[in-house]
Amino acid sequence: MKERIYLFDTTLRDGQQTPGIDFSVEDKIAIAAMLDEFGLDYVEGGYPGANPTDTAFFEEKRTRRAKFVAFGMTKRAGVSASNDPGLATLLQAKADGICYVAKSWDYHVRVALGVTNEENLETIRASVEAARAAGREPLVDCEHFFDGFKANPDYALACARTAYDAGARWVVLCDTNGGTQPSEVRDIVAQVIAAGIPGANLGIHAHDDTGQAVANSLAAIEAGVRQVQGTINGIGERCGNANLVTIVPTLALKPHFAERFETGVSAEALAGLSRLSRAFDELLNRAPEAQAPYVGASAFATKAGIHASAIVKEPKTYEHVPPETVGNRRKVMVSDQGGKANFIAELRRRGIDVPKDSSRLDALIAVVKEREAEGYAYEGADASFELLARGMLHSLPDFFRVTSFRCLVERRFDANGNLKTVSEAVVKVMVDGEEKMSVAEGDGPINALDIALRKDLGKFQDEIGDLELVDYKVRILNGGTEAITRVLIESHDSTGARWWTVGVSTNIIDASFQALMDSIIYKLMKNREMAGLVAAE
Repeated sequence: MKERIYLFDTTLRDGQQTPGIDFSVEDKIAIAAMLDEFGLDYVEGGYPGANPTDTAFFEEKRTRRAKFVAFGMTKRAGVSASNDPGLATLLQAKADGICYVAKSWDYHVRVALGVTNEENLETIRASVEAARAAGREPLVDCEHFFDGFKANPDYALACARTAYDAGARWVVLCDTNGGTQPSEVRDIVAQVIAAGIPGANLGIHAHDDTGQAVANSLAAIEAGVRQVQGTINGIGERCGNANLVTIVPTLALKPHFAERFETGVSAEALAGLSRLSRAFDELLNRAPEAQAPYVGASAFATKAGIHASAIVKEPKTYEHVPPETVGNRRKVMVSDQGGKANFIAELRRRGIDVPKDSSRLDALIAVVKEREAEGYAYEGADASFELLARGMLHSLPDFFRVTSFRCLVERRFDANGNLKTVSEAVVKVMVDGEEKMSVAEGDGPINALDIALRKDLGKFQDEIGDLELVDYKVRILNGGTEAITRVLIESHDSTGARWWTVGVSTNIIDASFQALMDSIIYKLMKNREMAGLVAAE
């Protein structure tokens, strides 16, 4: 029988320590839903009471399946648990569990806390008991455990033992400075278990300061721990945390682990791993790491001729796992034949059949390669790619045509003497041979253009009433004031469908307008596809 490994995500807490990352409440709600749906066991939401965002986030339970965890300090020394305001805030949070951070290195107890070793142990015990009494699942992060163990193993073990004896469900061994090596982790975990704390109650929390957070986490699992903590895409302070996007498929797909262990992530959910990783990067408005294990755009890309030749015959020759198991795809970049195979597979996924010897397919491949060189990112803009493919391979209904648009931004004083910036857009559209002109003001030029474009599309107007733009990302592709700008827009409608469109230009407004038009056209096309009318029009 396989042993269960419990997955604990700290993206919303420890991941928020990443320089440049500052989640809003809305961001946290969206990310928590993604993590919950993926099948993680614990989602640590933040530190209620430490800042307004985290406090507001814990006003409700934010997960359905996963246990929702609040993070915070143990009670202060010299104050009873019932009189500690920080502890009270944690206990009042709408959380299933409370993860306390506790000092386990006597050097930190003396220097950082300024208390005795015995007082520190008492704060751990009383805090865990308070969580249990309040009906919360107690967890204790033993901060700097590995450094503390190497300096004073008896005291580090005493901290872990106190947490366990007080009733902590999980005693988490933290490599807080990220400098411990896998062999050390394996040896120290074994000693902790030998000292009487069962592996079924031990977790590992690794940082990546030597590039070994994943290796340390796996070493700890091999040594006996049964909970592993990490973040999506390995975000976190300094060099980051252990990357769950790498750990989860390794546990599931590598026989060394898969034959012994199981997690709560199903094979179906695992097939959405690449989508999860990329969606998270888009939310952070950063480029996905092309060479990220399992999920990177280059993870299953082959360029060398001899490799490409072999992989076309038998993928196992140069692939350690099938790319589809993690929702990625194979890329053969060396030959026209390999390129065609990839395009044909991509098109078939969208219900578009085309012969491999079609000249239109050759033209589509050439156009996509040319546009990607210009900055278009069709892998992240599925709707724009499908519109391009349908337009070149078959036909695309001519819903409307924009004949011109104009955008004005004016900074002026109003009648009360207040300085204001006003954006106005004018869009001219041909629908069924009739030109329509719409004018709109908005919160910025892009918003004004969006409102004007969707103001009057004639007979199509009612069809776009449920269309909403839910995200807008801008990325500068090169330097200078003449820089190329790429705009990605995410849209959705009442059916629950979501799609991305892209525009590229030296002018941010023009790039945005391209993406806006594609979003509307895709919506109209999707409506007809659902009704079986695309081929007829």
